Order: sequence, then C-alpha cells, then structure tokens
Amino acid sequence: MIKSIKVRLNPNNKQSTKLFQYAGCARFAYNWAISREQDNYKQGNKFLSDSELRKEFTQLKKQSEYQWLNEVSNNVTKQAIKDACNTYKRFFKGQCKYPEFKSKKHSTPSFYQDNIKIQFTDTHVKVESFSMSKKQNKQKLNWIKLCEKGRIPTGCKYMNPRFTYDGLYWYVSIGIEVNDNTTLPSNEGIGIDLGIKHLAICSDGNTYKNINKTQTVKKLEKKKRRLQRSISRKYEKNKKGANYCKTSNIIKREKELLKLNHRLTNVRQNYLHQTTSEIVKREPSFICIEDLNVSGMMKNKHLSKAVQQQGFYEFRRQIEYKAMWNNIPVVIADRFFPSSKLCSCCGSIKKDLKLSDRIYKCECGNVIDRDYQAALNLKQYGENVLKQQSVA
Repeated sequence: MIKSIKVRLNPNNKQSTKLFQYAGCARFAYNWAISREQDNYKQGNKFLSDSELRKEFTQLKKQSEYQWLNEVSNNVTKQAIKDACNTYKRFFKGQCKYPEFKSKKHSTPSFYQDNIKIQFTDTHVKVESFSMSKKQNKQKLNWIKLCEKGRIPTGCKYMNPRFTYDGLYWYVSIGIEVNDNTTLPSNEGIGIDLGIKHLAICSDGNTYKNINKTQTVKKLEKKKRRLQRSISRKYEKNKKGANYCKTSNIIKREKELLKLNHRLTNVRQNYLHQTTSEIVKREPSFICIEDLNVSGMMKNKHLSKAVQQQGFYEFRRQIEYKAMWNNIPVVIADRFFPSSKLCSCCGSIKKDLKLSDRIYKCECGNVIDRDYQAALNLKQYGENVLKQQSVA
C-alpha cells in the first residue's frame, strides 16, 4: 500500500526564487510538448512518444537562446514532457478534456524531482540541482527547511516527489510504501447520512455538527466579504477609462484576501479530517454512505453555497482511503435508494415526504428523526450488500 505525505516548506528568498525558476522551466517544457504534438497532428503524422520528444528537447537546450533551461535539473523538464504525453493518452481514452497550455498567471506552479536523488532528514529536504558554472553553483537549492519535524520518514524509497505552490506557500508531496493492514475489524457497522444541518449523522448515535455554523467560520466569512467589497471599491476608484489600475494597496488587500481564503479552507479541511479519522478509529466492520448527486444539488440556488462549503465529495474521498488503510469495506448506496423515505421499522416508503419535514412519522407508529433514520437504513443496506457478496 502506498501512502502520500504532503509537508509545507520554509525556503529563504533565494531558494524561493529558484523554486519558481524550476516551476517555470517545467511549464515551458510542458507547453513545448503540447505545441509539438499539435503541429505534428496538423501535418498528418502519428502521435509522438515522450522518448522522441525528450530527445528533441535535449537538442533544443543546446541552442544559445535556450541555455537558461540548463540551469535546472534535467529530470524536471523530462518529467514535464512525459506528463504532457500522459495527458494526451488519457484524452484519447476519454478520461480527461483536451490538453491545454499552462498559463503563467493561472496555472499552479509545480515540478517533479528524481525519486532517487531527493534526500530527506527530520527537518530538511535536499532538492536535486544542476549548474554549468561555478557562478551558477552559488544559486543551488540544496537543503530546504521543512515546517514539520519528523513527518517524512528517512532511509526509505520515495515515489513521485512533487513540489507545488498554492499561492502562499511551497509544499513537497511524496509517496511511500507501507505494509498492508491485515486485521479485520469486528465492531458493528456504521451507516452515515450526510446533510446540511449537520455534516454527518451516524447510525451509532454520533452526530457531527456543521462547522460553517460556528462563530469561528462566520467571523472569517464576514471579514472575507468586507475585504472583497474593499478591493472592489479600490478598483472602481482607480479606474482609468475602461481599464482597471492595480495599485500597491490593492495588491496588499488581495494578499490579505488570499491568506483569509487559505485560512477558511484549512479550517474546513481540518474538521473533515478530524471527523473521518474519528469514525474510522471506531473500527466498524463496514461503512455505508450514500452516492449523492452533488452537481444536481448545486443547481438549487438556495442550497448551492451550503452544499459547496460542506465538502461532501472530500468527506467521501477521505472515508474511502482511510477505511482502505484500516481494512474496512466501504459500501456506496445506490443514488436512488430512498434512505430518508423508507421506514426503519415496517419498511414502508413515504412518498410525500418533504425537505422541511425533519421528523419522520409513519403509520406503524414510528416517530424518529429523519436524518438518523436515513443512517439506520444505510446501515441495513450495507449489511444486505455484504451478505449478498459473501453468498456469491
């Protein structure tokens, strides 16, 4: 089993400049490969493999106008060309959209490092560097400080090391191989109903609140709205004709807004991690969640913002990979399974149930919270699916 680890970096000014240089060279190589594939297609030729493109790129770097490409590691540009070819292959299989050029303004700066030459200690990471002269040798990256001590294990094999920039900070992400968990959990299974009033309602009685209704997030959202209005007013004030002028004060405000958005994202992401980890640590025999039509829910203008802030897809993704680490089967209920309308006692379906009806009342006398009953029904659904699989 492969686990991925992502740690924030703390580079100095020279190292930060060099990291952006690496990302710029990777973007140039990626765009060059996309352009060569397009030109080759217009001429009626077959798809160029990444090995052919890398040989061409090696000859390109020997030209005087492209000598700046030699200031970074050879593996950075080679992997960028390979990524471009892999994108085309995925497009041919119908797995992604047509490959587009990476924009210097809008794309995420990132680059690859050789998994053999990269080195880690408890506090630093060494990035592979290449220089053509002693003068350039002074600009090597060498050891970059990590923000978390002992997070990445040393002395093991690393897979697919990548450096990325999210607009504020640089991060390094790697994959490491760990032993599979063979223990089978024997506790009672859990059904989880996701909602807007509460993030998750479990069949064992545990309920997890909506973090977006807390004072912490509400204050941050209020500050965010004020900052956005302030930036908008400054743009209108400094408008010259039909063009907008970006002043130094606007740049400062936009950086404050970026940090605030980063803070909000981290608060929500941290809460999701805490919730999913707590559920998995109870070691249930299985976990059953519903397959929500999130794109359809987003079309409701009254609920779209609340649905987006809850992060249902991210919740499901975390549950799936954390359950896999702990050898817990995850059952995904059918999208049209009536978990809320189905009575957990008699099994009858209440077709006229409205979204505003928070208490489920059945003719058999069953009076129960709507979301908790959905969780119970999902638990029963998971038990039935696993029984069918064991019989088959």
